[in-house]
Amino acid sequence: MADTPLSHPLGAASAAPADEAPLYVPRKQIYPQAVKGRFRTIKWILLAVTLGIYYFLPFIRWDRGPNAPDQAILVDLANGRFYFFFIEIWPQEVYYITGLLVLASLALFLMNAVAGRIWCGYLCPQTVWTDLFYAVERWIEGDRRERMRNDRQKLTLQTAARKSLKHFVWLMIAWWTGGAWVLYFADAPTLVYELATLQAPLLAYTWIGILTFTTYTLAGWMREQVCTYMCPWPRIQAALTDEYALNVTYRYDRGEPRGSMKKNEALKLQGLPAGDCIDCNQCVNVCPTGVDIRKGLQLDCIQCGLCIDACNSVMTKIGRPEGLIAYDTDMNVKARMEGRPEVRRIVRPRTLFYAGIIAVVGSIMVTSLALRQNIYLSVMHDRNPLFVRLSDGSIRNGFTIRVANKHLDERRYVLTVEGLADAKIDIVGGELDQQGRAIVTVGPDQTLEARVLVTDTSYPTSASTDLHFVLTDLSNGDKASTSDHFKAPER
Repeated sequence: MADTPLSHPLGAASAAPADEAPLYVPRKQIYPQAVKGRFRTIKWILLAVTLGIYYFLPFIRWDRGPNAPDQAILVDLANGRFYFFFIEIWPQEVYYITGLLVLASLALFLMNAVAGRIWCGYLCPQTVWTDLFYAVERWIEGDRRERMRNDRQKLTLQTAARKSLKHFVWLMIAWWTGGAWVLYFADAPTLVYELATLQAPLLAYTWIGILTFTTYTLAGWMREQVCTYMCPWPRIQAALTDEYALNVTYRYDRGEPRGSMKKNEALKLQGLPAGDCIDCNQCVNVCPTGVDIRKGLQLDCIQCGLCIDACNSVMTKIGRPEGLIAYDTDMNVKARMEGRPEVRRIVRPRTLFYAGIIAVVGSIMVTSLALRQNIYLSVMHDRNPLFVRLSDGSIRNGFTIRVANKHLDERRYVLTVEGLADAKIDIVGGELDQQGRAIVTVGPDQTLEARVLVTDTSYPTSASTDLHFVLTDLSNGDKASTSDHFKAPER
């Protein structure tokens, strides 16, 4: 008797000897069949939402006041800014981007711990665009059987016209995908006009061309090969999952031994075991990667759930209960076979750990954003010379300061130092107010770099003295400070 999932829990066929296994398996053309059901509906909704966000988000406006762009999401590379609605990220705040990447990774780990490759099946850009390309292909060329029949026959004028139209629509989708991406890096309406009138920078056309080519190639031609051979996540997630993670599972305890409906009915009349699976192969026909889920978990399977919809529709037609293929665990399948109760543990140490880390990192980022100042001050001491002795015996140190004004209007700041009793501050090219204080003026949403000379008119008692620079906003009293050292000769 050949191996079946009942006799082999994972349902995997015996592996060929290593010396007989081919190094490369040629691609087998896959013709996924259209299917209707709960998971297909979920995928359509997510496709519409995610692509709608991607394509139209650059056109959303957000009023930040004068001297600031009004695009809600903008990566302003020229000025070193990232705008996200009311949040503005400066280059020195790149740790916020790092925090977002950490949160994204942890969310991916959490999804994997709950339901396996749910990201791959529903939200991955490769899955979403490939789904869209498949929809266009079915709309123009027909469903699975019609496409297979046309590909087996000689090319006719009608078939060539359909294929040409399909590739044209694919290229238009890919072109708009590339065009939408560059809109995040410039004012979207302006760039659209410049692109249409051929006045846009060459770099914009170059990136649109690159992204058009990659989208058309990956979603239109390579398809499942990207998931199987190029993507590292299937290999990584296998090391992060456990026996409690839900996966699209063929319940072989109920489906085996499988056979045609007539054969299984005959076995039941004879009092012999017969499963609910009638070997119709609908689960394979709808799979976008060509996987037979009845062979157990496989690297190619993206856990999209379309085989569940296909199997449920067949079970309904033949009067069997749904759920022969469902989100389940192999552990529960074995438990049912042995008469033990099922165990479902969505909330467990692994998921609690990921959720807790997400909450901690998210809280830190929100708190940091809420408490961050609109003034930034940094100081760098001159390296050579560390100090200069003036003719009157006083010691002078040179520093370079960088001041960032994150307000959308011009600000004037007072620069003072703490740590030296008789310190004098001079800003090269700067100004002094009526009280003799050093004044720094910085334009709206700009940075200013200036050279500062700090002189100690009394003879220092230490070769290195802690020095604190304090910058005070004259309009509202906000302060920013940083520390360095005042160097002097050994006493």
